[in-house]
Amino acid sequence: MFEQLTQLAQQFGVESVVKNQAIPNEHNEAVMTEASSSIFSGLQKIVSEGGADQLAGLFQGNNAQNTSNPLIQKLTEQLTGSLGEKFGFNSETASGVAGSLIPQILGSLVNKAKDPNDSSFQISDVIAAISGDSTQNSGIMEAISKYGGQFGLDQNADGKVDISDAMSAVTKKGGGLGSILGKLFGK
Repeated sequence: MFEQLTQLAQQFGVESVVKNQAIPNEHNEAVMTEASSSIFSGLQKIVSEGGADQLAGLFQGNNAQNTSNPLIQKLTEQLTGSLGEKFGFNSETASGVAGSLIPQILGSLVNKAKDPNDSSFQISDVIAAISGDSTQNSGIMEAISKYGGQFGLDQNADGKVDISDAMSAVTKKGGGLGSILGKLFGK
C-alpha cells in the first residue's frame, strides 16, 4: 500500500510541492515520500490507539477530503510538523503542503477503494496494510460493516456488509466477470 500512497503523493504533489517556490527542487521527491510515509504511519497509529471507527468514518461520503474531519486534521498536523522538522520549512509552507496533499491523497485512496471498477485498492487491503494485526483488522472490518450501508457497501440492504454484498455489487454491473461469478454462485 505504501507504493500506492507514494504514487498518489507524486500525482498530487505537482501543484503543492513541485511548483511550490518555497520548496527547493532537490527536496521534491523526499517531501512527497514523507507525505506518504506520514499518512501510512499516522493511520497505523490511529488504528493502534483504537480508532477503528475513525478509520471507518473516513470511507463515508467525502470525509477523506473534509479538512474539518479530526482524522484529516491529525494527519495534516503530523505531516506539517514532520516537514518543518526534517526539511526546515516554515510553518506556513509546511502546513500549506500538508493541507493540500493529505485530503487529496486520502480522498483519492478512499475513492479508489470504494470503486468496484478499480482493483488497484481494496478496502480490505488498505485495512490489512494499516492494521497488520488480525484483531485490529477484524475490529476495523466490524466498524466498516457497521457503517457499510452509509457508504453504499450494503448492496442487499440486509444491514451488514458481507460476501453477498460483494457478489451483488459485481453482478449488478452485468456482463463479463459479473455474469460468470453470478452463474458460479447461482445468482
